[in-house]
Amino acid sequence: MIFRVFAALFMSCLLLGSCKSKKSITYKKRPPVVRKSSQVAKNTPQESTSKDSEIITPKTVENTSKKSAPTYGSYNVKIENYIDLYAEIAMEQMAQYKIPASITLAQGILESGAGSGELTRKANNHFGIKCHNWKGARVYHDDDAKGECFRKYSTAKFSFQDHSLFLTGRSRYLSLFKLGKDDYKNWAKGLQKAGYATDTKYPKKLISLIERYKLYNYDAKVLGKDPKKAKKIMGNNGQHTVKKGDTLYNISRKYKISVDQLKEFNGLGDNNTIHEGQTLFVKPLPKDF
Repeated sequence: MIFRVFAALFMSCLLLGSCKSKKSITYKKRPPVVRKSSQVAKNTPQESTSKDSEIITPKTVENTSKKSAPTYGSYNVKIENYIDLYAEIAMEQMAQYKIPASITLAQGILESGAGSGELTRKANNHFGIKCHNWKGARVYHDDDAKGECFRKYSTAKFSFQDHSLFLTGRSRYLSLFKLGKDDYKNWAKGLQKAGYATDTKYPKKLISLIERYKLYNYDAKVLGKDPKKAKKIMGNNGQHTVKKGDTLYNISRKYKISVDQLKEFNGLGDNNTIHEGQTLFVKPLPKDF
């Protein structure tokens, strides 16, 4: 009987595989299912697997492009900051040397890149004035030629003052001081004609800056005029631009002065010849000139 029981147990073990092993059966994992491209979620940014690479998302790209491409707005802020910093100095120069503050500021903005130009940053030179007979500090900077000599100043204020001395100390600019102190348009044109700049668009650039940022208000402030009327003041400002068919007689009649007075105001002497585009003064010069 006992023999039969052991025989039955032995046969059961054979059928089940093994009676000694109690290890669990391990199944191999199925390989991951590869989805087709159509199954990938749209607009999912692809991240870099490199440790040194920045993960760039569409938003990051947008921000990077804005930083690398300055907008007009940023340059506009630079100009406004420049005006805030140097308007007072320009007005002081106008009061002392009779150069419109609007012209000084516009030239400074244009010549210095609103204070951000290399020459301005390393030499406080706001007007690009070269050494000439300068005995002070100097720097060398590539301009029309390589390594040209430029004046260096300890502060911006000395640069503005030297600009005034530069204009008042050269005979070719003397005719500008016969203009009205707030006549920025003819000052801009006169600077170019006198050889301050070879760029034929130089006057237009100055005038554009003056009118866009209302720099003529600083002229009015120095002269004690109402800033609201500043732009209107410009008018012909006691001047007449000769047109085709004009004669000294016709011009004198228009402004109710004599031909002799017209010639006297303009230093014409015995010369009766005028030409189209010429600017003539039709009022006597102010006493303080």
